[in-house]
Amino acid sequence: MTETGLLETARRNFTALFRADSFQGILLIAVAIIAMIIANSGVQDAYYSLFHGYLWSKDVFYLNTLHLWINDGLMVIFFFVVGLEVKREIVCGNLSDPQARNLPIFAAIAGMAAPAAVYMLVAGGEPGLARGWAIPAATDIAFAMGVVGLLGTRVPAALRLFLLTVAIVDDIGAVAVIAIFYTADLNLTYLVAALVAFGVMIAMNRAKVSSLLPFIVLTVLLWYLVLSSGIHATIAGVLAALTIPMHAKGHEESMLERMEHALVPWNAYIVVPIFGFANAGVSLTGLGLDALFDPLPLAVAAGLVIGKQAGIFACVVAVVKLGIVAKPANCSWPEIWGVTILCGIGFTMSLFIGELAFPGASESAQFLRDEAKIGILSGSLISALMGYGVLRMTSRHDMEMDDPDSPVV
Repeated sequence: MTETGLLETARRNFTALFRADSFQGILLIAVAIIAMIIANSGVQDAYYSLFHGYLWSKDVFYLNTLHLWINDGLMVIFFFVVGLEVKREIVCGNLSDPQARNLPIFAAIAGMAAPAAVYMLVAGGEPGLARGWAIPAATDIAFAMGVVGLLGTRVPAALRLFLLTVAIVDDIGAVAVIAIFYTADLNLTYLVAALVAFGVMIAMNRAKVSSLLPFIVLTVLLWYLVLSSGIHATIAGVLAALTIPMHAKGHEESMLERMEHALVPWNAYIVVPIFGFANAGVSLTGLGLDALFDPLPLAVAAGLVIGKQAGIFACVVAVVKLGIVAKPANCSWPEIWGVTILCGIGFTMSLFIGELAFPGASESAQFLRDEAKIGILSGSLISALMGYGVLRMTSRHDMEMDDPDSPVV
């Protein structure tokens, strides 16, 4: 092959990879690795200062570090996109059909309860660790779908849809957990003001306001009011998204669809990677391999690797055998098992909940957050590799994609 031909093949492979489901997962893996390398290199102090150095006094504004701006500010976009996706799925997508949504809803509930139970079994008796019970409860959509993307059409379409829907329902559950269990003392004045702003946005939806600007302005206002109320600020992103209109004239896209299409690339390639880079870096100085078996990282990793697959797979088998729902079409039990293992990839939401579970600037709180990160990264990596291996060995489906733009391997 000529040099020009090699360059064209490389260009086509990179373009196809960038468009593929797998790219987002690969990007998150790369970001996590880079963050870990930097956090354990000679520039680790600069890395910590960049994200945790004070920008101003808390008396000026609560978000006084770059880390807080990312977690409480930038991540509102992530939760806003989640809210848009959830609303679209409920109104006209996979969650709109009761028969189609029953299996993933049952599976997601079991897939949140079982990891929490495993976590509490391992670490619940340790002082101060019970607050982390929700860390292994959520599935990272981009990471999990990225692994599925690496398998091409080996994974049946029905299982791709199942995994995506379980992850979406997981996100709904995670948002509820954050709102209920990780909320600080409430400021009723700001809370009432936030409810008023939310009510105005609902009224704008019902009045079929077609201008985007009022929704943007009120979303920013809602974020500030929720942040000041004591409820975690990212909840404002979900609430605001639920008010975005889905009605449209003729064949035009609705405001919700336009916003989702515009924000998804920014969310996938900028917001989530920045969050991952700021949160995945943990210094391993002074820690050996035995640190993996400390109660907190062991509980998180066990919850993701054992709890997720055991809870979801057992639930799917039970509801199918009892005749409550049908087994996903054209899927074998080993394939279903492989996908349930991938649900143990926590990463983004798990890192986020880990920050909320052990708040504070003390060394002990930072140590607990770092230990939680070790459990999240190791558990997610094991789930990714194990799920990939099981699906690659058990799938009976086509190994090649017919798309001419698919990567050449």
